[in-house]
Amino acid sequence: MDIMIGKSTDQLKAFIIQCLEAKKAEDIQCLDVKNRTSVADYMVFASGRSRKNIKAIADYISLELKHEWKYNVTPEGAQDTDWILIDAGRVIVHLLHPDAREKLNLEEFWGNKYVIAG
Repeated sequence: MDIMIGKSTDQLKAFIIQCLEAKKAEDIQCLDVKNRTSVADYMVFASGRSRKNIKAIADYISLELKHEWKYNVTPEGAQDTDWILIDAGRVIVHLLHPDAREKLNLEEFWGNKYVIAG
């Protein structure tokens, strides 16, 4: 099922950021990667306070995407991990424990010059 029917990528990005804010995710950053990859238009990064918190945020986003967008996503890495990825089509969400986020430094990998406001 195509989640983009009748909705824009920017609407999806905004919806995901609202979900992250609703669950008190920390240090939410959104990178515009349209010119860097064909995989996605945006990559959203956020931190959780613990593995349990990260999983709860991922589960919430998944449920909201199913409810509001009629789209089923399965978080990857959801079992006892410091990093969960949600592939929501043109928006990819990375939920990380702060220590893992600092170590992996994914935002730097994708290029900080592409950081945009939510």
